[in-house]
Amino acid sequence: MTHTISVLVDNNFGVLSRISGLFSARGYNIESLCVGITEDPTISRMTVVLQGDENVVAQIINQLNKLVEVIEVTDLSQAEHVERELVLIKIATNTKRRTELLEIANIFRAKVVDVSPKATILEATGSAGKIRAFIDMIRPFGIKELARTGNIALARSANGS
Repeated sequence: MTHTISVLVDNNFGVLSRISGLFSARGYNIESLCVGITEDPTISRMTVVLQGDENVVAQIINQLNKLVEVIEVTDLSQAEHVERELVLIKIATNTKRRTELLEIANIFRAKVVDVSPKATILEATGSAGKIRAFIDMIRPFGIKELARTGNIALARSANGS
C-alpha cells in the first residue's frame, strides 16, 4: 500500500540527510520526497511517499519520532488529505504540432510557461495519476526534458477549522 507521510521538522542543516538516512539504513525505498519551508521559517515540512504495510509504516513513524529535530509525524494515508504534484515538461514542437499539443494540454489544464521555435514548456499540477496520464498523452510529441516535484500533501481540516 502507498503511504504519504507528513513530517514537520526543525529547519536546520543536515535534517534531510538524517531522515533520508533513516529510511535507507532500514532498506526502505522512498518513492517521492519533497521538502519546503512552512509558514514558520524555522520549520520545514517533508512529504514522503513510500510503499509498505501497516507494520513498516508504524516502524518508520516510531523511528522518525525518536529524532530530536522531528516535531510531528502524520500518516496522511489514514486521514482525509489533499495531494498534488507539479511537473514541468519541455516538448519538441513546431508550429504545425503545437496546436495539437495545446489542445491536449488544455484537457489536463496544463499551462504554457515558455515557447520557442523548437520547444514548448508546459506546467501541470494534480494527482500523481493525472500527471502520469498527462505524460503518457504527450509522450508521442517528443519529451526533451521532464522534472517532477513528487507529492506534496496537507490533511484536510475537520469541520472547516
